[in-house]
Amino acid sequence: MIRTLENRFYYLDNFRTVVESVRARYRHLLSEDEQHFVDGFGALPQASQALLVRMVMRKGELFRLSKLKYDEIGCARGAATVLCDAGWLDAQPAIGIEQLFGLLTKVEITDAFPLLRQNKGARKSEQLAMLLDACNDIDSARPLLAWHPGIDDQLLQLRIAPLCDRMRLMFFGNLHQDWSEFVLSELGIFKYEPVDLSPVSQGFSTRREIDEYLHLHACRERFHNGETPETVVADIPAAPYSNDWLEQRRSKLLFQIAQHYERSGMLSDALRHYADCPWPGARLRAVRVLERCGQPVAAFELAQQAEQQPEGEAESQRLLRIMPRLRRQLGHGKIAAASAPQIVEHALTLPRPEQAIAVEAVLEAHLSRADAPAVYVENALLNSLFGLLFWDAIFAPLPGAFFHPFQSGPADLYSLDFRQRRASHFDAGFAQLESGEYRQTILRNFSAKTHTQSPFVFWGVIDDALLTMALDCLPPQHLRICFERILQDIRNNRSGLPDLIQFWPAEKRYRMIEVKGPGDRLQDNQIRWLHYFAEQQIPVTVCYVQWAQEAA
Repeated sequence: MIRTLENRFYYLDNFRTVVESVRARYRHLLSEDEQHFVDGFGALPQASQALLVRMVMRKGELFRLSKLKYDEIGCARGAATVLCDAGWLDAQPAIGIEQLFGLLTKVEITDAFPLLRQNKGARKSEQLAMLLDACNDIDSARPLLAWHPGIDDQLLQLRIAPLCDRMRLMFFGNLHQDWSEFVLSELGIFKYEPVDLSPVSQGFSTRREIDEYLHLHACRERFHNGETPETVVADIPAAPYSNDWLEQRRSKLLFQIAQHYERSGMLSDALRHYADCPWPGARLRAVRVLERCGQPVAAFELAQQAEQQPEGEAESQRLLRIMPRLRRQLGHGKIAAASAPQIVEHALTLPRPEQAIAVEAVLEAHLSRADAPAVYVENALLNSLFGLLFWDAIFAPLPGAFFHPFQSGPADLYSLDFRQRRASHFDAGFAQLESGEYRQTILRNFSAKTHTQSPFVFWGVIDDALLTMALDCLPPQHLRICFERILQDIRNNRSGLPDLIQFWPAEKRYRMIEVKGPGDRLQDNQIRWLHYFAEQQIPVTVCYVQWAQEAA
């Protein structure tokens, strides 16, 4: 149920929470000016605090005083004066002509520049171009009143925006979460698992780590905003970070830049960046690029290294396709491929639906019977069962896992030692699969944790009926087999699961069904799951659907 917010200063209370959290946990990582802010913010009049927060939560750093109208604050001018005296607002910022055009209306622009009065119908962009052509010094920065002496307004510049971003990063541990998290939680739109946070729970241990995160984020924004990749790369540290978390961000950005070069046909640049990139998949991309560059010997040697020490199932799977091709190019003899587990397949011809309906839904309706319902679950069911059984393991309050109350999962979810750090919790969950207690645990958590954010549970898909059928029909040993594979590689193995599951409740059995419509083919992660199921003798089939009109 969505609640309403009765506290008119809710946003100020939320900001105070962040300030106090940063002050308590990170004060030693702040500069003298930053310490002055977190120590002094609470001493300001409430109206000044509120106005500052309103500006922080709006877009940009420049604000016209006439636009800062909030009933709960009252006189914005008086509130702003206190902030200017504190040094947190600039009362006379110098702005350029383009910034001016973004702040003024067309009428105000025409008043400020009589030259434009003969072209009142022109767009603002056209007016700006006319001024740039006509005036030599028009691009120099100056205060608002110097641009428009007759304007009855004041311009304010927020001087603490970088500090607020820094505090947001220190509180959330990332920059993709923002102040809206508080509101969404208070309104009941998002619900988070309460985790005991130690006073020393921190996402960062040094100021340098914070600076490096902000630097990498700025590089990433520059790249995604279209800046020349080479200029961005020049600012990315060449050496890996000792901090694993930061190193993942660095290597991922380098991988994205290498992909950009590859897509652009700049293969030598792509190869150079792939070669130094530790991000998963970079080595295989380097093999492909070497092939495209006509260097099959180098491609073969690198592929052999990958065969000996593969990154994981995904790389091994793709090497099975690459190596025979490279061997043919180099005149090497064939090596007999290991026999893959047999995947059960069958074809089905169905009438084309009159409306645009997903083929999975069509097959779901075709297969379902009262005594054997079929359900479209894809990745939702097995992940949800995993998340509900191992809820306590996933949300264990370990050092470095949780450091603010708005986390949908632990910060180390994809770390190589994720399971090892929670070994006792996971062992307890797997023991319940042996004892039979798992059913009660899953049902209890489904009831108690409803709609609580989780990296595994699909609350919008699972319900009591689906959960009951699944627990009745899926043997615990099958659940263990699936859960073990999820834990082997959480990042990759949460996806690729079959589309449908069909139950026979009276017989306590089931089968999973991967659905492929006309022209569709199995994806690599789906093939890996299907082979795993076949090896483990878990009932699964691939159904290739054709429409009757096309088949005829």
